[in-house]
Amino acid sequence: MRLKTPEIVVEPPGPKARKIIEMHTKLIATTTHDPESLPLVVERGDGVWLYDVDGNKYLDFSSSISVSNLGYPTHPEIKKVVIEMLDKLAHAAGTDFYNPYQVALAEKLVSISPGVFKKKVFFCNSGTEAIEASMKLLRHSTSRKYFIAFIGAFHGRTMGSLSLTASKTIQRRSYFPMVNGVIHVPYPNPFRNPWGVDGYEHPDELVNRVIEYIDYWIFQHIVSPDEVAGIFFEPIQGEGGYVVPPKNFFTELSKLAMNYNIMLVDDEVQMALGRTGKMFAIEHFNTIPDIIAMAKALGGGVMPIGATIFRSELDFSPGAHSNTFGGHALACMVALKTIELVQKYLPNVVKLERLFKEKLFELKERYAHVGDVRGLGLAWGIEFVRDRKTKEHDVKTRNRVLYEALRNGLVLLGCGKSSIRIAPPIIITEEEALTGLEILEVAIKNATR
Repeated sequence: MRLKTPEIVVEPPGPKARKIIEMHTKLIATTTHDPESLPLVVERGDGVWLYDVDGNKYLDFSSSISVSNLGYPTHPEIKKVVIEMLDKLAHAAGTDFYNPYQVALAEKLVSISPGVFKKKVFFCNSGTEAIEASMKLLRHSTSRKYFIAFIGAFHGRTMGSLSLTASKTIQRRSYFPMVNGVIHVPYPNPFRNPWGVDGYEHPDELVNRVIEYIDYWIFQHIVSPDEVAGIFFEPIQGEGGYVVPPKNFFTELSKLAMNYNIMLVDDEVQMALGRTGKMFAIEHFNTIPDIIAMAKALGGGVMPIGATIFRSELDFSPGAHSNTFGGHALACMVALKTIELVQKYLPNVVKLERLFKEKLFELKERYAHVGDVRGLGLAWGIEFVRDRKTKEHDVKTRNRVLYEALRNGLVLLGCGKSSIRIAPPIIITEEEALTGLEILEVAIKNATR
């Protein structure tokens, strides 16, 4: 039986947590930890609940960045698969030898992904590798070398994917030169865009501005469209702030791409497998991409695995690209079971979307520092501003909300410059969701006093 309420026995970070954070800082490379706003030291999990080393129990609204969509620690059906596979095979050099497990997963991915054309799959270990494979695939298979990506995008941190990333300057700082040939253009952010267009009131105008920017300013002044291999995008920008574009944007982008025979690359690393109420977020936008990159939730919160699904006519030549752990037998079977389980929970995501939309927009009405609320399914962003007219980012309030939520038993993650993301495991119940939303309001109230 699931426990229904958080329990904070000592304000985080407790004494054990402080010691581990201290040792972590000494021994482990600096990445993205924030010991001030998010001093969480996780010891174990149970369903949608996380427990820290000091005995505090938290409701998780992060899914560990949309990895643990099926909750913690391991779904019993996935655990069964792992145990069975450990008695058969774990690793067998899937890019040199053949195994039936990667074939089974590839067949499933091809069948559930948008588009009825022939497809193939490249397996890897992470989202950034899936994006790197997409970049190499396009350059290898076409005579074109340029890529277009969007401002606010996050596609990974290896040098190729980082060249596409334009979420925060710190992510690119000191790494010049990166991979050449990437051109960034504005994303149709309804709340915050270069033209000052209210994309909620005038979505068509915002979409037209972005398409015109690419078609005229880029294709007639910077690079000829016949040199552009692909346009990379996130259907919902993740690290960039959980930004949802107007409904018709990808339809218009697809028309533009088809006009110049440019491939569309859909980065579903954070949004695929139930996060938005569909298997792939792009399904909300009536658009079929040529390439899909995915990872995170594909491993069921247990195994690292990524995949690039692509039009089969693209493909690599023998030896042109490979890796060691791609097609890892155990990971493939975990992913196969994960897909099966996610399909069962899609109705729960659709049902809870209405609840989150209603409650989050009520928060926007009540608190002036909440500048924008946007989302689909169980992927929601709240952007904090100092003033709604000027839309000045309010990073301080965002950070205080993160900590106030934690000290009251709710785990959240930041995104964008002054936003938080709400992405609970898709197994969450309505009761648990309401509990988290109540704590969120307390956190916002405390942070904006």
